[in-house]
Amino acid sequence: MTDTLTTPILSKNISAESILEEARTAHENYLIKQQQPDLEKAIECYIDAIKINPAICESYYRLASLLLMKGQITVDGALEQCKTALTLEPKNANAHIYSGYFSCLNGDYEEAEKEFHLAISNSGKNSARPRLFLSKVLLSKIRNHSSSVKDTVKFLYYLLSGSMMIMWDCPSIKMFCKFLANDFSVFSYKTLGETFEKMKLFPSALDAYTKGLEKTQQGNLFYQKMGDLSLECNNIDASIEFFKKAHDVNPNDREVLIKLATIMQTYHPENIDETIDYYNSLLEFGIDLDKIYYELGHLYLHKSDKIHAVSAFKLAQELNPENPYYNNSLAYAYIKAELYDDAIEYYQEAIKLNPDAEWTAIVCHALGAIYSEIKGNYEAAEATFNAGMVLDPNNVDIQLSLGDMYMAQNDIDKAIKTYCDAIAVNPEYYLTYAKAGLALWEKDYLEEAIVAFHKSIEINPDFEISQNNLGVVYLDGIGDPKASLEYFKNAIDINPNYTLAYFNLGRAYQALDNKAMAAEYYQMTLDLNKVTEELSEKDIRERIFDLFN
Repeated sequence: MTDTLTTPILSKNISAESILEEARTAHENYLIKQQQPDLEKAIECYIDAIKINPAICESYYRLASLLLMKGQITVDGALEQCKTALTLEPKNANAHIYSGYFSCLNGDYEEAEKEFHLAISNSGKNSARPRLFLSKVLLSKIRNHSSSVKDTVKFLYYLLSGSMMIMWDCPSIKMFCKFLANDFSVFSYKTLGETFEKMKLFPSALDAYTKGLEKTQQGNLFYQKMGDLSLECNNIDASIEFFKKAHDVNPNDREVLIKLATIMQTYHPENIDETIDYYNSLLEFGIDLDKIYYELGHLYLHKSDKIHAVSAFKLAQELNPENPYYNNSLAYAYIKAELYDDAIEYYQEAIKLNPDAEWTAIVCHALGAIYSEIKGNYEAAEATFNAGMVLDPNNVDIQLSLGDMYMAQNDIDKAIKTYCDAIAVNPEYYLTYAKAGLALWEKDYLEEAIVAFHKSIEINPDFEISQNNLGVVYLDGIGDPKASLEYFKNAIDINPNYTLAYFNLGRAYQALDNKAMAAEYYQMTLDLNKVTEELSEKDIRERIFDLFN
């Protein structure tokens, strides 16, 4: 009868011990290599060991340390696990060491000191570790000015005795040797690979890192080295795969996450959601949060997610309100969200911070455009554009926008002067001549308009608007429909969907009394206009009707 009862108990204990040994091995590997799979396996095995045999003290305090490391329990939770372990084995030195360590984390140094004393009394000659831990507690008391001379003497005693007795601490010596052997292998393969890299022997370097990975299982390090090497060789996809493997091995490696986020953002802009996930993971580290929110804002803008873009840029700006670039990007996001008053506020702040004259001139341009095009506040727009031109006199785009504003106000003379000023700044920019030509045409300066449009076409023959507008001057200004045909056709060749050019070509043929060709181009205009909606369909139909009326 005794044999019948004993057999299943022995079998149960052996099974629990076997799993516990697996847990110890995985735990040890994690401490040496810091790889997530080892941590997960150790936790799983400790839990299984407790399920099979809840009476094994070791499983509780070791599991508590790993769960705390992973953030799944609090320090109080870890202490509760240690209490359970000490209930099972009140004289277990390791349980007292862990309990003392967790008490330190909780700020309860008196309790920690008590636990380390108990660990020392239960360890005998293997008491090096609790002695060193106790010396650390006493040092903390000394630094906090809450100690006596007695504490200082005790600190020196436990520090020296612990340092001397470490030679008899077999578990510590064993772990030290394993750390040393692993570090030597890692150092050897890492150095070999780096040497090959310096010699530009990239395949040999990759081979060295691969062998180092196989030999040491140090995935986090060697996958990173292979990722960096692949990136240097411009093998972007391979680089991403290696960094992803490094991330799988150790999700808490911030440097790997930064590389993944940056590479994905740079080389795979289509995978926005994945890149956003990497940046969100980086937020958990609590480092450089403003920079991360700034990058997230741009990603959300690229995704046309205006609400999240505003939110991200706002968080960045709140963390660093003196950063002009954060203010500028937040303003731009507000424009996308059509919150123009908010955009004005942050553009003004970016201009006030003024990190660089040329950059600030661009911000002035954006703010001036809001005043002019959205708010209709031409006085504020003019002042802002002028401020931008003072900051950067070579910024032709601001001058063109100022000229456009004068055109909108029907102040043609000022518009012509502004466009001519822009030409003086950059005489090789086709758009300045195109806009000047349009203003001159509005003023009935036909010859000057023709010269301006010809110059625009000379600089950029593929600018269809100048081709069309030059045709309009010949057709409606000079009264030469035959000369206009060439330019309307050029505009259509450049842009086959240019509805207005088809319409003008129809008008030219109508003026030449070529009703068939006029009807053909009016019909093309009618068909295209259903898509582009540039013109009044009624006007086009009336043109067709008039041809044969």
